[in-house]
Amino acid sequence: MLDNLTQRLAKVVKTLRGQARLTEENIADMLREVRMALLEADVALPVIKEFIARVKEKAVGHEVIGSLTPGQALVGVVHRELTELMGGAKSELNLATQPPAIILMSGLQGAGKTTTTAKLGKWLKERQKKKVLTVSCDVYRPAAIEQLKAVSAQAGIDFFPSEPGQKPAEIAAAALDYAKRHFHDVLFVDTAGRLAIDEVMMAEIRELHALLQPIETLFVVDAMLGQDAVNTAKAFNEALPLTGIILTKLDGDARGGAALSVRYVTGKPLKFAGVGEKLTGIEEFHPERMASRILGMGDILGLVEEARRGVDQDKAQKFVKKMKSGKGFDLNDFKDQIGQMRNMGGMGALLDKLPAQFGAMAQQAGGQMEDKAVRRIEGIINSMTPTERAKPEIIKASRKRRIAAGAGVQVQEVNRLLNQFEQSQKMMKQFSKGGMAKMMRGMKGLMGGGGMPGLPR
Repeated sequence: MLDNLTQRLAKVVKTLRGQARLTEENIADMLREVRMALLEADVALPVIKEFIARVKEKAVGHEVIGSLTPGQALVGVVHRELTELMGGAKSELNLATQPPAIILMSGLQGAGKTTTTAKLGKWLKERQKKKVLTVSCDVYRPAAIEQLKAVSAQAGIDFFPSEPGQKPAEIAAAALDYAKRHFHDVLFVDTAGRLAIDEVMMAEIRELHALLQPIETLFVVDAMLGQDAVNTAKAFNEALPLTGIILTKLDGDARGGAALSVRYVTGKPLKFAGVGEKLTGIEEFHPERMASRILGMGDILGLVEEARRGVDQDKAQKFVKKMKSGKGFDLNDFKDQIGQMRNMGGMGALLDKLPAQFGAMAQQAGGQMEDKAVRRIEGIINSMTPTERAKPEIIKASRKRRIAAGAGVQVQEVNRLLNQFEQSQKMMKQFSKGGMAKMMRGMKGLMGGGGMPGLPR
């Protein structure tokens, strides 16, 4: 998100080296670059003006102390102001009410309301052990009800059926009654959207709000809409007492200026960010962490949290013991590591949270690891005998042909996998001998040496 801002700041910070303090003269270029980057990111003009004014006010005369360079000092000021612009602190989802806690989902058609409803339901079920029910009041869009039914099933949460011929208010009332009788903790009400704002849609959602009295009224907006996102957010905020905003498709565009604009325009907190199409692709919105990612500092806390959730602790401990015992890294271990990486969203998703100096590595990794590529790797390994997995060095030409035929791939794919495995094996040897510094050097070689089978290289 906001890649241009990250790159421009990194470039201008270098020009401020050697200055004793921040002055109007030496930050003028920096602020011009920031303004240009924000404009390119589709941030609303009033937001840019206020942000630049606040940064200038805080930065001019700012002493450069200790080991900080003027560039670092200015980045510190920009980081604090970006954090403040996006809400300052994380805003929790409020479920403190007599069950079921009703969450009303609003937004335009195409913003991702239905998928986000399932994502958030899955998130609540897995993170907070809530019993979740979803219902669709969208009786206009073809297959809207079926779509929510399908994604709810994928998310492992309950779904209340409705019919296109019913009235939205009747559907909502029936779903609420069902949720109460079946002891659901949370009821998600997915409302109808339009391609543009109209009074009929707004009247309907106001009626639903009056009937349900939801504890959370969330506005779902596509981060790629830019200025349109701001206008839409303003209209919904005037029609409904919104309690929070969910930005979708934050990973889909380099602009992403809606993240900075929508919070400023509505005054409502950004609560979640949607990334990718998978139902696991939703994360709590942390303004400070997002500011760090924009400025190329990474989100190490987020990375650690993803690792805790995605890694099988028992397998990880066994793996560490195996490495320490000197038994070596085989293809079974390689398969396990790839599977766990997939659980955390793939290599691209992990590297996105690392500081900017790892950006080149992220590009070499070819973005997020695709499911089909991972399945291909697993298919090739599954076509091997237990002995071949434990001793890959015995895999010669005839074995490669047999493995390729069993996995339904070309022999070149088997060769590519074995080359990738060899580099991983070298990295693991370095790690077992010399810790993190050597592992990072090994990772750099791993990324540049051939790529994963089926991924861009």
